[in-house]
Amino acid sequence: MTALAVSTGSINLGQGFPDYDGPPEVLETARQMIAAGQNQYPPGTGTAELRAAIAEHQRRFWGLDYDPDTEILVTMGATEALAGALLGMLNDGDEVIVFEPLFDTYAGCVALSGARLAPVTLRPDDAGRWGFDPQELLDVVGPRTRMILLNSPHNPTGMVFSREQLDLVAEVAIDNDLVVVSDEVYEHLVFDGAVHVPVATLPGMRERTVTISSGGKSFNTTGWKIGWACAPAGLVHATRMAKQLFTFAGGTPFQFAIAAGLRLPDQYFTDLANDLRDKRDVLVEALGDAGLVAHRAEGTYFVTADIGTRRADGDAMAFCRALPGEAGIVAIPASVLYDPRHAHEGRRLVRFAFCKQMPTIESAAERLREWASRSTVAG
Repeated sequence: MTALAVSTGSINLGQGFPDYDGPPEVLETARQMIAAGQNQYPPGTGTAELRAAIAEHQRRFWGLDYDPDTEILVTMGATEALAGALLGMLNDGDEVIVFEPLFDTYAGCVALSGARLAPVTLRPDDAGRWGFDPQELLDVVGPRTRMILLNSPHNPTGMVFSREQLDLVAEVAIDNDLVVVSDEVYEHLVFDGAVHVPVATLPGMRERTVTISSGGKSFNTTGWKIGWACAPAGLVHATRMAKQLFTFAGGTPFQFAIAAGLRLPDQYFTDLANDLRDKRDVLVEALGDAGLVAHRAEGTYFVTADIGTRRADGDAMAFCRALPGEAGIVAIPASVLYDPRHAHEGRRLVRFAFCKQMPTIESAAERLREWASRSTVAG
């Protein structure tokens, strides 16, 4: 879809990357570290500076204490941390509980490990808030279940798991002695009073949770690929044993820069969320004006919309293929983010990213309205 955006000159609301730079303090630190010669391999676990900053961040925002020497691992983005945790802890025939739609890396890494997905489907209620059937979660637990893979705030739905939902996840994990791998890369991108609760903060969960995050989403540096995992030493060791086969270590000057970002004042993180909320609101309003049913995201970069009112056949894949030529906008069909057995659940859903400059979002909104005014229901 990104290639289609380039070939058609469309506004790319498909791939989730910002079209603007992050905070000057972070960028300047990277420049200074490059000039200072910090351009060789860092330690395999990451620079001491970044590991200390991660530990400070976890304590400051979430009240979690981690030893930077034994309980924190720096990785080449959150994706490598996820891959390391999954490949380092899973064996052939194991099962991993996931919430779908899901970030596509999850399915790939689970497959590489020889394990299988045990999906629990998220669905919007009448108010547009996403959730899951508690009984469905209980029902997927079996004798081969080894792990729960959690993502909150959630890509692509924008859902922020509530404390009640997380309590059930924790109960299942504890009762069945499961490891939880928690992808929290959007931890600071929450809106409208939603509260991000790291699952590791729940009683009995720190010792069985690998918490994963990165600097890409919080500091608009997705191309730097600086991520990390925080967990008890044994789980960090298992993650590192697999991770070190992908890359030893890298991004040395950027590690110092992300450390500077993690130490920015609280107001930076508040302003970041408020800015994205305003862009979300502009996009959601435009999607509604264009006749789509947009589910207002509680967090992340993304809005998911039901296109059934614009295509009688409800074919989101066909919708996304046609939209660049018809409206000059690229989006992602959500059906590709489900287990193939449940792709029908996302057949009518499309994901739009709003992590762009406000003029970009406003231009996309104008194009959506113009497209709707001259088009008829297809399919």
